[in-house]
Amino acid sequence: MVLLIGNYPPDQQQSMDRFAALLRRGLSAAGIEVELIRPEPFFGNFQLAGKFIAKWLGYIDKFILFPPQLRKKIAERPALVHICDHSNAMYAKRAGAVPVVVTCHDLLAVRGALGEDTDCPASWTGKILQRWILRSLRRARTIACVSRATCADAERFLGSGGEPKLEVITLGLNYPYRKLPAPEVIARLKRIRALDSTRPFVLHVGSNERRKNRDGVLRIFARTKDKWNGQVVFAGDPLPLRIHSLGRKLGVSSRLVEVVFPESELLETLYNGATALVYPSRSEGFGWPAAEAHACGCPVISSDVGPLPEVCGDAALMHPLEDEAAFAADILRLTDPAERQLWSDKALRNATRFDAGRMIAQYLGIYRALAPQL
Repeated sequence: MVLLIGNYPPDQQQSMDRFAALLRRGLSAAGIEVELIRPEPFFGNFQLAGKFIAKWLGYIDKFILFPPQLRKKIAERPALVHICDHSNAMYAKRAGAVPVVVTCHDLLAVRGALGEDTDCPASWTGKILQRWILRSLRRARTIACVSRATCADAERFLGSGGEPKLEVITLGLNYPYRKLPAPEVIARLKRIRALDSTRPFVLHVGSNERRKNRDGVLRIFARTKDKWNGQVVFAGDPLPLRIHSLGRKLGVSSRLVEVVFPESELLETLYNGATALVYPSRSEGFGWPAAEAHACGCPVISSDVGPLPEVCGDAALMHPLEDEAAFAADILRLTDPAERQLWSDKALRNATRFDAGRMIAQYLGIYRALAPQL
């Protein structure tokens, strides 16, 4: 049996939750007995205490209440433990003689805690936590990095050639995103109340973290306002007041559309309907939205940082982060149907790399090297 360790629900790390669910489904489909466990909220349910106190109550759930539960599961002698998110690497200590695999999505927070500029600043307690995570990663037998860029960071901090062994396994899509027939896209878009489905739009998918650069997306879009009657759709976290204020300052607030925490089917609709995904991230561990957009035939205009060049290959229009004029020029470029079709075709070809079945097969190869009985 493979024991998967997932994330603490109140942390709302949606991409990590989706990855763990993808692993569980894929392994089960491959005939592997699998169980997914995670720290459950008890003290962390007391949200009225405020965010700061709730965070510390959550630490009780994660680091005091959960370890005894994990020890009981380890006592059942699983063939292997797979920690689905490196930020939970401290649980590797509880595995004893059972081999541990960790998926490392990025080391941005670790790097930030060590003083590097990754847009992931850390408090003094955060620095302690990230150093604990880094030490704990050394207990894994194999660390599967989701990109070569992340693997390069891991080599810097952990070394290479011994244990933990470092491997690169590109993420597979956690939903069967696909290019939809045009009539179906039009019908679906009409159901989005906030969106004027008669007008074109560009899309951004992500959170309000500084590294996601939503301010930059809005500045880029505003450069097109006098040449194109489009809209900008922000899918993900609710927009903060600063974005609405910036929209008013730039004269585009009437064209700004929010789609809060869309489900996968709705996100698929947006990718299919968008002129382009505008993705000027300041730092990334992988860049899942770029891969999802490509699977829907949506052109991507992206920054050239971190792993984004390896995720997008030659199928995206890429620019240095500070060249916002070039991002805006490419939005206008893609309003030409022939030009958009060209980049849509490239996107679909690139998307074949993100097959979930391939990813599961690579993980099974790692598992069986460590636990031949699987």
